[in-house]
Order: sequence, then structure tokens, then C-alpha cells
Amino acid sequence: MKVVAFNGSPRGAEGNTAILICAVFEPLEAAGIETEIVQVGGRSIRGCMACYQCLERKDGQCVVKGDIVNECYAKMVAADAIILGSPTYFADVSTEMKALIDRCGFVNRANGQPLRRKLGAAVVAVRRGGEIHAFDTMNHFFLIAQMLVIGSSYWNMGFGLDKGSVSQDEEGMKTMRILGENLAWALQKLHA
Repeated sequence: MKVVAFNGSPRGAEGNTAILICAVFEPLEAAGIETEIVQVGGRSIRGCMACYQCLERKDGQCVVKGDIVNECYAKMVAADAIILGSPTYFADVSTEMKALIDRCGFVNRANGQPLRRKLGAAVVAVRRGGEIHAFDTMNHFFLIAQMLVIGSSYWNMGFGLDKGSVSQDEEGMKTMRILGENLAWALQKLHA
């Protein structure tokens, strides 16, 4: 079993979004589930052009080349569960995360919904507010892809402004660990 997470924060491995994702990974790895984090934020990813070539070609790829979207989509298809993580930018996800959602979403729908019935979980880093809209944006991707959304003991978010400060949000970190436990449980039940 494998869980792949996509980090939409340009702060990378030391940012709050990555810290939250890694907290989700701890119980997964303890359960023997393979994990991988893919850095999306800070990379050059263009948005969907609405060219509909994915609907015509049906080759499991976006016609736009030169960025990591097709590589990311292939990782989504190969995984058993997907985590989308983003900081909150003006009450929504980062632009890179939005581009990933739009393009992978179109390719998925154009190719028979191979993400159907995989598990999905959204993780949000936030300074103060707007996180629910970002959380909803990522969950809407899972829901329209016919995925099963996994929750935790609270909304999957952690509070922090400066790099690393989210680790001081005890409730947020606990929420992430419980999310990881719930993902591990669901994966084990699905693959029993």
C-alpha cells in the first residue's frame, strides 16, 4: 500500500504544510504503509487551458508538457491514497495546488475515473482564517473524482505563520496523527 502526498507550499520540506503532512505519515509508516511527498508548491505549473485535448486523446496525460503535472497524475493513479496539502492563500489553496487539481481532475474524468474509490485527505496550513475554503477546494477534487474522503477528530488543519511554527499547534498536530491513523485503518480494511 502506498500514500502519496502533494505539498502545495512553496516553503518546501521545512514549511508548515510539509510538517503537517509528515505528521500524517508517522502512523502510516508505523503501520508499514509506504509514503511519498511530492513538492508542487514553488514549481512552475500552468493552469488548465480548457483545450479538451485530454478528452480527445484519452491517453492519461495532459497535453501541456514541461511541468510535473503528468508525473503527479501518474503517481496519483499508482497510489492507494492521496493527500493534498496546501497553505491558505487569500482563503484558498496555492496557485500551484489549484493548477494541479484542475489539470489532474480533467485528465482523470477524460480517462474513465481511475482515481475512483481511492482514499483522499486534504491538509491545510493556515495563519488565522480562510482555511475552510482551502479545505473544501481540495475535498471537492476528491469528491468529483469519486474518491473516499478520510477525516480526523477535527478539520485537517494546523495553525502557524512562521516556518515550523505549526508544530507548536498541539491540537493541529494531534489532528494530523489521528488522520494518519484513520487513513491506515481504512487502507488496511480496503486491502484485507
